[in-house]
Amino acid sequence: PGSPLIDFMRQRGMDLLEEYDPVINPRATKVFLNGTWVGVHRNAGQLADTLRQLRRKGLLSFEVTIIRDVREREIRVFTDAGRVCRPLFVVDNRPESANRGSLVLDQTHLQKLADDQDMLQNLEGVSEEEREKHLFGWKGLVDGGVVEYLDAEEEETAMIIMTPEDLEEHKAMRAGQPAEAR
Repeated sequence: PGSPLIDFMRQRGMDLLEEYDPVINPRATKVFLNGTWVGVHRNAGQLADTLRQLRRKGLLSFEVTIIRDVREREIRVFTDAGRVCRPLFVVDNRPESANRGSLVLDQTHLQKLADDQDMLQNLEGVSEEEREKHLFGWKGLVDGGVVEYLDAEEEETAMIIMTPEDLEEHKAMRAGQPAEAR
């Protein structure tokens, strides 16, 4: 599964390792795929964000791990099997978004899940595969970028908030509200 991903990253500005000249670009970020150094990229943040957006849109498997290690100047992408992942709700952190700093999960998603409960009664006796085609469910949350799976290594570079209250406190802090006002 690595070759199409390498081609994609090349189209987005990654230079293959064979083409890389450290004298010309000494500050380039190393790109690893399943532990193999495959190339370098000049704009690591943009590449990592693009890969994450593709994963959240379902164009990359939800099981793909994307790690940007700023200190080591590395991007590590894992597509191989055997990594334990856990689901987490996604917070919208796109600078241009009006919903920035809030959960991607919103009332429309909750309504779809509630509608699933009503629809379940009409789908009694239907196969599991047929049922999945008609229901939004967990798969809808993952495919919609509302929930994403992170493995232990990616969690180390992610900012994880444990409760909705912590998220609200973080948003207030970023907005510059003093601690006593929160």
